[in-house]
Amino acid sequence: MGSLHCVTESLDRKHRTGLLSQKTTMHDQVVCVAGVTVLGLLEQAYFSLQVIYARRKYSVSPPLTSGPPEFERIFRAQANCSEYFPLFIASLWVAGLFFSQGATALLGLLYLIGRYYYFWGYAESALGRLKPLYFAAKVQWLLIILGAVGVLCSMSRLYLGLDLVRLLTWGLM
Repeated sequence: MGSLHCVTESLDRKHRTGLLSQKTTMHDQVVCVAGVTVLGLLEQAYFSLQVIYARRKYSVSPPLTSGPPEFERIFRAQANCSEYFPLFIASLWVAGLFFSQGATALLGLLYLIGRYYYFWGYAESALGRLKPLYFAAKVQWLLIILGAVGVLCSMSRLYLGLDLVRLLTWGLM
């Protein structure tokens, strides 16, 4: 009972001093981006499992990476998604931290959906990958652009004393 009282007293003290609310606020500011990150990790794991299943189905043992065209398309789809994943995660977090968590999370979800359709389109045929590939690439570029704009605005405010967002909105009025 004494240790429970100590914990609640400590939490109460942190809440009164603002330490707890600052920590909660920080997490609230990135929770959507973190959620999309977890979904992206799960999607990557799912794609990897599909390669394992395809290896068994088409009798392609590691370390071989070639076999029937059906296996090779699944293998390449997973490899391609893995190759672009670091770029996606980096641009997702930069845009989420410096531009807008909501817009970034939405774009992140669209990217993951595009990659899912890319994977299964490629598994069906090489041409089946093209529309979802172009869609995901456009979303990826939007994330990069939003991240760059957010960083530029933050740096100009921090180092030059210029609030570009205010200047742009004032110029549009």
